[in-house]
Amino acid sequence: MAITSVDLAPVALWVPGAAAPAFGAADLLTAIAAVREVVHVVRDPASGRVGLALGGEVRPGSAPAPGALPLLATLPALYPEWLGDRSFCEVHRVRFPYVAGEMANGIATVRMVIAAARAGMLGFFGAAGLGYERVEKAVDELHAALGDALPWGVNLIHSPNEPALEDRVADLLIRRGVTRVSASAFMALTPAVVRYAASGLSADAAGRVVRRHHVFAKVSRAEVARRFLAPAPDEMLRALVEKNLLTAAEAELARRVPVAEDITIEADSGGHTDNQALTALLPTILSLRDELAAKHGFARPIRVGAAGGLGTPGAVAAAFGMGAAYVLTGSVNQAALESGLSDAGKTMLAQADLADVIMAPAADMFELGVKVQVLKRGTMFGVRAAKLYDAYVLYPSLAAIPAEARARLENDVLHATFDEVWADTRSFWLKRDPSEIARCEVDPRRQMALVFRWYLGKASKWAIDGEPTRRADYQIWCGPAMGAFNAWTRGSFLAEPANRSVVQIGLNLLEGAAVVTRAQQFRSYGVPVPSAAFDFRPRLLG
Repeated sequence: MAITSVDLAPVALWVPGAAAPAFGAADLLTAIAAVREVVHVVRDPASGRVGLALGGEVRPGSAPAPGALPLLATLPALYPEWLGDRSFCEVHRVRFPYVAGEMANGIATVRMVIAAARAGMLGFFGAAGLGYERVEKAVDELHAALGDALPWGVNLIHSPNEPALEDRVADLLIRRGVTRVSASAFMALTPAVVRYAASGLSADAAGRVVRRHHVFAKVSRAEVARRFLAPAPDEMLRALVEKNLLTAAEAELARRVPVAEDITIEADSGGHTDNQALTALLPTILSLRDELAAKHGFARPIRVGAAGGLGTPGAVAAAFGMGAAYVLTGSVNQAALESGLSDAGKTMLAQADLADVIMAPAADMFELGVKVQVLKRGTMFGVRAAKLYDAYVLYPSLAAIPAEARARLENDVLHATFDEVWADTRSFWLKRDPSEIARCEVDPRRQMALVFRWYLGKASKWAIDGEPTRRADYQIWCGPAMGAFNAWTRGSFLAEPANRSVVQIGLNLLEGAAVVTRAQQFRSYGVPVPSAAFDFRPRLLG
């Protein structure tokens, strides 16, 4: 026989106070939204209805009392701050289990990181794609504004085409005391990320390993997660010690801890993505985490966060419900006031729907065939970038491209001749890394890749600068979360780009996730929760 809420035995009596119990839809919605209040689940013996009650008094037993109702359950207060793993907030000294992700090319600006930090969230500066001097300047600005009083971080992106830059940025972050790094796009461990993770390791009086640097490893594949969830490879640690980049003591301690104790699972997202479903990926990595923690005997918890597709309170609540220690948002913050994207780009994002995204070649990993997810609506970038990659695969050099195909690429995609693009590209690399030009002199295919990557890199800059003549070429990283966010905020104050601050976006997603979580809890106790309880509407929060 099926058990219903009517069959559940009361655990006590609830005696009303000033407020009457809620049984109607409107009153239930009010009670469900009171997430910071203790709420009682009660039953009306006369009608059998299950409802919610605030205040009053709980009395043991079943002795009659005026207006008393059988109590089925009592739920304590639920704060948005409590949705994730408490150790996340404790270790990283933040109020909320929430991260504003590191959108590349400085789109996750210094201003955004500062705003997030001051609101009790963790923000990462978008260093990917930027030159060393620009990253150094951002670190200076963040230190000046936040110092060590509030937590913040910087992105360290895997740069297979520029390993020297990756090493140099890692060295900068170590020297300048940046204690949190989001390591993204790594397909394997590199000396740079291992050095950063192990630098400054020490042991306390009880012999426990103490970290100076916290790596947030952003991964979308189990085989990559496995590398970050294990100690760094011995051979890599030995090589770093031999080069005096680590001490022998640091290397020894690194053998006792995983490379990262915060793993961000990136599902279908903007930018680099494998288009994985969070509902499939997160449980898989959680199980892998438990397996490897047991295998290596790690004493401290390893936190697994969720990213990708998180554009509504329901999505955030679902991520926490599956066990995410924290959530990270990206696409939706690109539309925020503090974002480095141009106003024109933000307007385009505000018009995006769920299906208005497309996969396109990635500038930083073009030759490897890696793709990024970008906005499709209002821009031809995705289609045009694909034509460049097709030509790269088909021909061995620029000179080998037939005249007709070359004219189409020059006129319809680049809006410049190959020679003009190469001259600009050559000038850029002579300043950034002259060895690239030397490689191109002996490898015409490399030259072709750099010419085509010129368009990919410029397309992002045009979107950031709001270049009006190249609007059809804007590269705007975007996942389906953006369309979901727009649908959720329609008709609310967050529908307007001018109102989309990174803090209001985060607070509304978290508050809504708490309400949705609460609604599901009450539904599991047999409360007839109205469907509107799962549709938290954005509001100005402080």
